[in-house]
Amino acid sequence: MQLHIQTSTHTYPIYLQKGILSSLSSHVDLERKIIIITDTNIPTQYIQTVQQQCTYSYVYTCQSGEEAKSFAVYEDILRVMLDQHFSRKDAVIALGGGVIGDLAGFVAATYMRGIDFINIPTTTLSQIDSSIGGKVAINVDSYKNMVGAFYPPIAVFIDPNTLQTLPTRHYYNGLVEALKAGLIYNKELVTFLGECDVYTDIEKIIYEALLVKKEVVEKDEFESNLRKILNFGHTIGHGLESYYGLQGLLHGEAVALGMWYSIEDESIKEVLRPIYSKLQQRTSIQYDPKEVYNYILNDKKANNTTISYVTLSTIGEAKVEEIELPSILTRLEDKVWEAHVDKASN
Repeated sequence: MQLHIQTSTHTYPIYLQKGILSSLSSHVDLERKIIIITDTNIPTQYIQTVQQQCTYSYVYTCQSGEEAKSFAVYEDILRVMLDQHFSRKDAVIALGGGVIGDLAGFVAATYMRGIDFINIPTTTLSQIDSSIGGKVAINVDSYKNMVGAFYPPIAVFIDPNTLQTLPTRHYYNGLVEALKAGLIYNKELVTFLGECDVYTDIEKIIYEALLVKKEVVEKDEFESNLRKILNFGHTIGHGLESYYGLQGLLHGEAVALGMWYSIEDESIKEVLRPIYSKLQQRTSIQYDPKEVYNYILNDKKANNTTISYVTLSTIGEAKVEEIELPSILTRLEDKVWEAHVDKASN
């Protein structure tokens, strides 16, 4: 399967095919210097498969985890590229999950004011979500994605075979973004997630989720209006993720909580309970409301007094509201109290 993303400023293909990792050179120019940015979780055979197709390649391996999206790692990669005499005609390949995609994309966006970026996502989260949209970034301390850019890749290669080595928790973590896509834009995808086998039907799940993001991004590349619905669950989710130090909660797990805390309609929650259970996601967690709120105050969607907040009208239809920031704190206080009550009743 192949999709083409076409916005007002960029066009690039997304190849979704089992085994495509072995045929990259048939689709993009690898006869130049290539830096392959990856992490310690990526199996050696994947790296070797990519390297064997490159005329000249250098592999930069980060420690896995959000800590890789730091100024220190970013600067180190730039120094390596300078030492290896990379030019503006050369390219960066991201081989890994969303963290690697963000980091490698930011390197590509800024090295010599921009060189080609090729994205090879290897997790459900990165294949379903961050493979489209062109957002690249690094973190500042525990604040996610505070320094970044819009910098689309020249091509994306999604090989579902790479998911075979993904730990179970990380596999389900990424499926939360598919659920989000369905909740905000495609009711049929939510129904399908409730009925399907999430392993044997993974290609269809990825494809349907990508179609949602493709349509939204093509209509609003720079998140001025419609694209904001893709942030459903992310305002509170990012706050929780930062509160837990970007390691206690995986991104999808935090977004699952953020979505749940943003839904007021109990009939929607009743539909979602078995799906959350199927995807091994919790609906409550302990936290300090004021500390989570302090992280949210630095959210990119916030201004001095309000924040863009996404809610569901019904399954498959989201809306964006500008709400007063203190109301987020009230919501956090209410939800943490509910968690205490649930725990006490169990």
